[in-house]
Amino acid sequence: MAYMDRILRVDLTNGKITDEVLDEHTKKMFIGGRGLGAKIISDEVDPKADPLGESNKLVITTGPLTGTKAPTSGRFSASFKSPLTNLLTDCHAGGHFGPWIKKAGYDAIIIQGKAAEPTYLAVSDESIELCSAASLWGKTTSETNETLEKKHGGKVMCIGPAGEDQSLISSIMVNARRALGRGGIGAVLGSKNLKAVVVSGSQEISVQGDGFERSVFEATSLLKEKPVTGESLPSRGTTVLVHAINMHGMYPVKNFQESQWPFDKAELTSGERIRDEFIVGRQGCYGCPIMCGHKVKLDDGREMKSPEFETVWSLGADLDNTDFNSIAEGGMLCDEYGLDTISTGSTISAAMELEEMGKINTGLKWGDSQSMLNAIHMMGKGEGIGAEMAQGSKKFCEQHDAPEVSMNVKGLEIPAYDPRGAKGMGLAYATSNRGGCHLRAYMVSPEVLGVPKELLDRFSTTDKARWTMDLQDLSTFVDSLVLCRFSQFSLGIDNYAEMYSAATGIEFDSADVMRTGARIYNLERMYNLHAGITKEDDTLPDRLLNQMVPDGPARGQTVRLKGMLKEYYNLRGWSKDGVPEEWKMKEYNLAGGE
Repeated sequence: MAYMDRILRVDLTNGKITDEVLDEHTKKMFIGGRGLGAKIISDEVDPKADPLGESNKLVITTGPLTGTKAPTSGRFSASFKSPLTNLLTDCHAGGHFGPWIKKAGYDAIIIQGKAAEPTYLAVSDESIELCSAASLWGKTTSETNETLEKKHGGKVMCIGPAGEDQSLISSIMVNARRALGRGGIGAVLGSKNLKAVVVSGSQEISVQGDGFERSVFEATSLLKEKPVTGESLPSRGTTVLVHAINMHGMYPVKNFQESQWPFDKAELTSGERIRDEFIVGRQGCYGCPIMCGHKVKLDDGREMKSPEFETVWSLGADLDNTDFNSIAEGGMLCDEYGLDTISTGSTISAAMELEEMGKINTGLKWGDSQSMLNAIHMMGKGEGIGAEMAQGSKKFCEQHDAPEVSMNVKGLEIPAYDPRGAKGMGLAYATSNRGGCHLRAYMVSPEVLGVPKELLDRFSTTDKARWTMDLQDLSTFVDSLVLCRFSQFSLGIDNYAEMYSAATGIEFDSADVMRTGARIYNLERMYNLHAGITKEDDTLPDRLLNQMVPDGPARGQTVRLKGMLKEYYNLRGWSKDGVPEEWKMKEYNLAGGE
């Protein structure tokens, strides 16, 4: 079944648990995953609501392909109003949690209100319970996961101490290995006194028919044949990008003060070195032929999850730290405390620059791996200056009279790609609906990797608005199915349309895919405008707009944003103030606009 046609609503304030029907119109208009979550938040959470108040909600959603034979179908989505950015935000994670929501009989779980005491939610196809989490409060994510897996035999998502303390950069860990990472999602659960959600079930998720089997076979074959998903990611994981991004002069160093590491430094944390000296096994998500996850063995004999590219950068090059062992340990600590590794490393990097400027005196310094680890402990426990840093770089830098030092867009820290070396990536950051995010439109693909079919001139602004918009819309649809973004390295629009159409029986072509993605993107935009953003927020840090890259392949470059942004607004059908025009909203069957 592509859909279970049921939504579970849990009101923590009064302990009321109800079942609702997922209607046909909503399915066709918003698909599932990110789209369904955006629709529910838009309908039910006031854009002016306090993100850490009782009126905010966490909407956990699967998609029509979740748990099916479709490749990379193990993912799910969670939508909420972000306490870090004040925007409608969604996070995505793999593992096995998503399929088990559907095995329990649900397409979505809406969590609202606030429990009086620490609580966790246990969901199965036999019973739904709100249980005391008093004994779990203060525990790390792995301790919580182990306890609840042993007790319920299901799949677990939970917060750590950082989420309990409502850190604005706290995450939710899934199966102790995958993260709903960005925007302070962990703080939303913490504000509701909800430690964890456990799901288990035995219902069958099956989509019959030659059309679906055929579309799945084709998609799986492409994922295995194409070089990125068939060889690079399986052998080296996302860290395969270290040398690729660094050699283009797009690898931010020392809080974006530089954009390239010397080769000998980059080599120490490269995917090739990690593969040859540290990897001892592979790990993958439910239904995934790519298997991009790995286990590493450190020099002291400890084995742990290999850090992703973003973590290797944020705890490595961004801090001028070449010690892979400390990067892996730092990533593990972030997971244990429940901290977003991108925002954590970026905030530490900002703090190191503030230290360099004489604004603070903490002992943090570039390249000092031990001070980095100490900072993570302080942030995770909310101790000393770590309590300030755990609110993210924007607030931290503002507190110390240097807001320009925070490398954020709309409050969310920018990840591991310096857009001065790829202009479309700069536009993608500036127009991202959740702030500084590379995944809303991964313009690195056409600008650096030459995927899907052509290599764009990365220093040119020509056609970048069109590419950015199209990638945003396609990615929104993929997030709504819900499939892994890595599939976009190998699959085309027609593949997604065919799998969705075959699974649901709803006739859908590539034009429908793009139209649906655009509808959801515009819905998110309207919510965020009502929440208070303006065109002035569609920008980048001054460093990226006005300070030229000092050395390397991108030397002398800045992001020429103004012209691209104007073209982007025109293509979107938005006014000069970045507001969707009324005719455009009617085209997408949405209310509002100018």
